[in-house]
Amino acid sequence: QVQLVESGGGVVRIGESLRLSCVVSESIGNDDIMGWDRQAPGKQREVVATVTGAGVTNYANAVKGRFTISSDNAKNTVFLEMNSLKPEDTAVYYCNWRQYRFRAYSPTYWGQGTQVTVSS
Repeated sequence: QVQLVESGGGVVRIGESLRLSCVVSESIGNDDIMGWDRQAPGKQREVVATVTGAGVTNYANAVKGRFTISSDNAKNTVFLEMNSLKPEDTAVYYCNWRQYRFRAYSPTYWGQGTQVTVSS
């Protein structure tokens, strides 16, 4: 059974930083896609950032220049470095992973979520 275990959430002040981690229970391949989504109260879940196993990244406009997604494939871990945090970054952050095997992507696997709260 695939498991994604997140850590690193918490309460910070405006302008501070947090680093989220997500450990995947299986090996990460170069064509796999890992990402972080978030969901704020009363809002739809949205994509924050994605990274392939080969290191190609994409970011939502709202976090470009402030957040950095990366992966350590040897440790099956995905990171989200969040800097210059704003109150609107407050949300539950979910790690996700799509495995590429046999020329097809698996369904998306999700972590349990970790709360990030940015207070003034």
